[in-house]
Amino acid sequence: MNPRLFILFLLFSTLGALSLKAQISSDYVSQRKPLEKRFFTSQAIEDEIIRITNLLTNPKLRWMFENCFPNTLETTVHFRMTDSIPDTFVYTGDIHAMWLRDSGAQVWPYVQFANRDPKLKQMLAGVINRQFICLTIDPYANAFNDGPVKNSRWASDVTNEPANPLVYERKWEIDSHCYPIRLAYEYWKTTGDTDIFGETWIRAMENVLKTMKEQQRKEDPGEYFFLRITDRQLDTKNNRGWGNPVKPVGLIASSFRPSDDATSYEFLIPSNFMAVTTLRRAAEILVSVNKNSDLAGQCKALADEVETALEKYAVYEHPKYGPIYAYEVDGFGNYSLMDDPNVPSLLAMPYLGDVDINNPVYQNTRRFIWSDDNPYFFKGRAGEGIGSPHIGRYDMIWPMSIMMKAFTSRDDLEIKMCIESLLNTDAGKGFIHESFHKDDPNEFTREWFAWQNTLFGELIIKIINDGKLNILNSID
Repeated sequence: MNPRLFILFLLFSTLGALSLKAQISSDYVSQRKPLEKRFFTSQAIEDEIIRITNLLTNPKLRWMFENCFPNTLETTVHFRMTDSIPDTFVYTGDIHAMWLRDSGAQVWPYVQFANRDPKLKQMLAGVINRQFICLTIDPYANAFNDGPVKNSRWASDVTNEPANPLVYERKWEIDSHCYPIRLAYEYWKTTGDTDIFGETWIRAMENVLKTMKEQQRKEDPGEYFFLRITDRQLDTKNNRGWGNPVKPVGLIASSFRPSDDATSYEFLIPSNFMAVTTLRRAAEILVSVNKNSDLAGQCKALADEVETALEKYAVYEHPKYGPIYAYEVDGFGNYSLMDDPNVPSLLAMPYLGDVDINNPVYQNTRRFIWSDDNPYFFKGRAGEGIGSPHIGRYDMIWPMSIMMKAFTSRDDLEIKMCIESLLNTDAGKGFIHESFHKDDPNEFTREWFAWQNTLFGELIIKIINDGKLNILNSID
């Protein structure tokens, strides 16, 4: 071919490809808030968005990543300085309250970028400071208001304490104590900043230990109980608010699951595993930063006791799968065999660092979870995954379960299928919803759920950083 004609051919081919790429990209209009309406921005996060989107070849995946990853920052983060101390209140998306679990999970993926952006680092310190303050306000509460609120939505709940205007909801969940410590530990390990571990941190840890020990229920059910007038069975507790009896075996009772649904059997296994990991991380901080060997020793002793009890009571011998982890137990020999998509879950234990991914009992459990032997596993024309009684209906799959399957997968094809499922079930919105119907992704709950959006971004970054960009770029 004539050299000039060859050059012209290459030029027109390149222009054609660029035109096609522009046409494809134009199909996906950014769903991010306008710059002037964003609650918080970070240059480090903007740089990461550019890095990731430049690597991805699938236009819808690029679009969804750019929409989802900064969603927590832009729509839920309220940063301020209170008495010269960073203070950040984080909405859980469409509910204008701060859950200790959700807020810790929502900002978690940003910690890895803290050293690149002082403003981001300060905002993260503010989240941790606010979470520690919440633990000193009421260690049994799971969600808090941004300042006192009169006639709060759940002010009529009956518990052992009078309604507190700073508390949005008072459901005792073990993971409400674990997530703030998990976030603080990762922030400390990443930044080296110890300013967050002052007097409020010590008081928070004293409350954590006191509450967890009380909820081992060694002598009696303890002071905490919870009753609510509701038409949802799992929104209240039986036996006048204390729930079903437990046999004191060293495990910690959790009145509610991470879904905010009531437990059937009080010893929630994935949350007890998370407590063991969390208490040991807290002990490390208390020794290294605070030189508080007494409090650290209490953390270690409680972690050891719970771990020993888990080894004895958490495993069920399944006739089909062999030894698997139960979701809930009561110490009397009763087991609940299921999983819920809300994290901590059985599926997510390696993601949280609570169980080794190669643990044979976990792998057996994982096979059970992703099968029709799990009563909350649903499979249909639109996808497959784990649902939750929290939705109040069958056949609704949580994308969080699909993401956790990808996070804990050892199979590249499985990871690819998970990402494809997430891309195909957004109902054209460009965001991750709370749940979608197994046969129709246009039927979904919660259009705005910041935790799942940020989690999606975290997953994409992890896959790329693990050297598996080819998986993402092989998706048509």
